[in-house]
Amino acid sequence: MSRPNIVLIMADDMGFECLSCYGSTTYETPVLDDLASRGIRFSHCYSTPLCTPSRVEIMTGQYNFRNYDRFAYLNPKEKTFGNLLQDAGYATCVAGKWQLSEDNKMPAHFGFDEHCLWNMTPPPEDGVRAGKRRYAHPQIECNGEWLPDEYVEDRYGPDICCDYLLDFIERHQNVPFFAYYPMILVHAPFVPTPDSPEWRDRDRRDEQDTRYFADMVAYADKLVGRIVEKLEALDLLDNTLVMFTSDNGTHRTITSQLEGGVEIVGGKGTMPDAGTHVPFIAFWQGVAPEGVVLDDLVDFSDFLPTLMDLADAPIPEGMPCDGRSFLPQLRGERGNPRDWIFCHYNPRFGFGQDHAGQFAREHRFKIYHDGRFYDVPADRMEEYDIVLGQGDVDAEEAHERLQKVLDMMPEFVDDYVPER
Repeated sequence: MSRPNIVLIMADDMGFECLSCYGSTTYETPVLDDLASRGIRFSHCYSTPLCTPSRVEIMTGQYNFRNYDRFAYLNPKEKTFGNLLQDAGYATCVAGKWQLSEDNKMPAHFGFDEHCLWNMTPPPEDGVRAGKRRYAHPQIECNGEWLPDEYVEDRYGPDICCDYLLDFIERHQNVPFFAYYPMILVHAPFVPTPDSPEWRDRDRRDEQDTRYFADMVAYADKLVGRIVEKLEALDLLDNTLVMFTSDNGTHRTITSQLEGGVEIVGGKGTMPDAGTHVPFIAFWQGVAPEGVVLDDLVDFSDFLPTLMDLADAPIPEGMPCDGRSFLPQLRGERGNPRDWIFCHYNPRFGFGQDHAGQFAREHRFKIYHDGRFYDVPADRMEEYDIVLGQGDVDAEEAHERLQKVLDMMPEFVDDYVPER
């Protein structure tokens, strides 16, 4: 058997509470629920609180204090999982949301043979950053060329990117491939999808209302289904690892319900659970165990070393990597699970800047750089700072362990500049 293919799907602004397999009673995600039932659902995966910081971390395997310069930017000096898998002989493609440069040569520079992307160079007709239209009549670049108006008219941006990814998979079915799909959905604006009745009225396609958020979650689930169906049709499921996660928590204007009447207010841009606890499902037919819920801690720095282990390729000497491979767990082995995860967050961007900081956490306890300390399962909104010295031995010991983690990291300062 050849080296496994890799499909990595990352939704935009979809916290764990948006998937019914994580207990949501507000939304229906039958495709993702099915993948979870046939694969592994990780219950403790953590991103950064915002899109660009998470993209930089997942693509480079490094915490943000090492290489995050500013919002909507990835320094060209960096190497990504695209570069490393390309060097290992994989065909590579990225489709969906970019937001890492304004130069359409950068996807190739970062190791992607092909791209179909929104939010890259400014569209020529108005000089405004691509991003004004991501859904109806979208502004999308494909391999350095703008898709013409006559092609995108009456089209839906997420469909265009998904179609391209499916075509890439079909064209490369006989060689190892890496398909990276940072989805456009479910980011604001909350507008109709092609499955919404309002889509039939052109004048209502840009109508904004949070009630469309459920439609957008359903459509994201549908697009994941199209990818799985294509892999199945090409008889590739036995040799393809499919992973689904999200870049950060749900938008703050969205309130969702979990089983038991638990209410989750979206926490995008903030550091509590609602901003950083994201879904993560791994499906690898015949390899990954079926229907397993795994409590192992995972953060976004772990994806790159996992992919390199999967490709049987080394991480280049001298390239920092903060992650730990979870490939053994994907094969049903115990592996070497983390004892803690760490987050450094300084977005240098208005949305979320007031929540900048660092934290280290275990399954239960969480400590911030400024000394705040919480029992997260008992205090999901982090409203009650634990007072030490009250005889809670578990809390005392966890505080000591987690403080040691923070002490290993650079001190948090607002004007910190990465050292290279």
